[in-house]
Amino acid sequence: MKEFNRRDFIKSSSIMAGISLTGTTSIPLVLSGVDDHIKIALIGCGGRGTGAVVNAFESGQRVKLVAMADAFQENIKTSYDNLLKKYGDKIDVPDSRKYVGFEAYKSAIQDADMVILTTPPGFRPLHFEEVVRQGKHAFLEKPVAVDIPGVRRILEAAKMAKQKKLNVVVGFQRRFQNNYKEAVKRIHDGLIGNVVAGQVYWNSGGVWVRPRKPHQTEMEYQMRNWYYFNWLCGDHIVEQHVHQLDVANWIKQKYPVSIQGTGSRAHRTGKEYGEIYDNFAIELTYDDGSVIYSQCRHFEGIHNRVDETFQATRGRAYISAGNQAILWDDKGNEIFRHNAKGDPNPYAQEHVELFDAIAKGEYRFQDIEFSAYSTLTGIIGRLACYTGKVINWDQALKSNIDLSPEVYAWTANPKVLPDENGFYRVAKPGIVTEPFI
Repeated sequence: MKEFNRRDFIKSSSIMAGISLTGTTSIPLVLSGVDDHIKIALIGCGGRGTGAVVNAFESGQRVKLVAMADAFQENIKTSYDNLLKKYGDKIDVPDSRKYVGFEAYKSAIQDADMVILTTPPGFRPLHFEEVVRQGKHAFLEKPVAVDIPGVRRILEAAKMAKQKKLNVVVGFQRRFQNNYKEAVKRIHDGLIGNVVAGQVYWNSGGVWVRPRKPHQTEMEYQMRNWYYFNWLCGDHIVEQHVHQLDVANWIKQKYPVSIQGTGSRAHRTGKEYGEIYDNFAIELTYDDGSVIYSQCRHFEGIHNRVDETFQATRGRAYISAGNQAILWDDKGNEIFRHNAKGDPNPYAQEHVELFDAIAKGEYRFQDIEFSAYSTLTGIIGRLACYTGKVINWDQALKSNIDLSPEVYAWTANPKVLPDENGFYRVAKPGIVTEPFI
């Protein structure tokens, strides 16, 4: 990505409607509690949010959960009850600090020094803006947006977070995983030369479905099945496969100039799968002519694969989430193999390093732009497959297609609604391109 385009992209966010982020200017390095605990608020109380709180509790710092917020009250109850069983001494969340509804996040943020954002990703820009406005440190689960206007909002909020010296970590845990860190360092040091090609994969069997219940509004149904609607999820190429796209960009130390690909609904075609595809295959072309191939799919009962391979001018590399990392020279000789013995859990390590910085009053985590641009890579990949077009990075930056509803309320309608038979519109490459680009 050319530097002037990066600047223009961030600058263009100033035209986006959004809340003011200038309400709080001090850095909250002095903890607000009467003791020396770091007070945290959980926004989004599903399984991932509950797991992130556990990681915070086990970070080695004095941490206390003081507020919880979710659109659904039962999510708060389930999360609270599960945490209380093992971590009762670390929990101080009376009913008065259990906030329910679309506006609940604002109140929960007020009670904390640090905020965990683990709602469906469609809410991430809105919630991160408020975190920064109130001047709190944060952990954001990936991805950080589902559309290009949302990416612009994240980048604008990130600028203010830097000014306020807020520590912000995004859940790209591979960047905290030793086998990835060691392999990437050696690649960047030139051990196997310049990376000219690569293949990255997340092929798995898909995720849950929650059947529609009588008397549910359309908003509630989509919220409970958030994985199948782009305004909440971004499709699985954004929500899940963004990990591998981030590794590709990390390895290349840049972002693609164009993306093209193909995708479809081949197997998961029922109305319960909303509007998303079940497979994507894209090519990321970088400004040096190198091409990285990306594949992700949700097919049940087939071979699964979640890893990355790269070819370079003097060798090749293999890395996987299973703590493997191997580098070979151009004659096929193994020149590096990661020893995973004793490696920390990367999901835990994110929080170990983040809470260590907060506890010591240090400003360590200041660059979340990579997470925004890797999210953007996934969004452009989705658009390329939905439309059947080659999409240039510069072209995509101009998109103002905002997927979010006009109003957040249980009686309001999302922008995508089912037809008379209960099916949702699905992108058809070469036939229907609006409003996908």
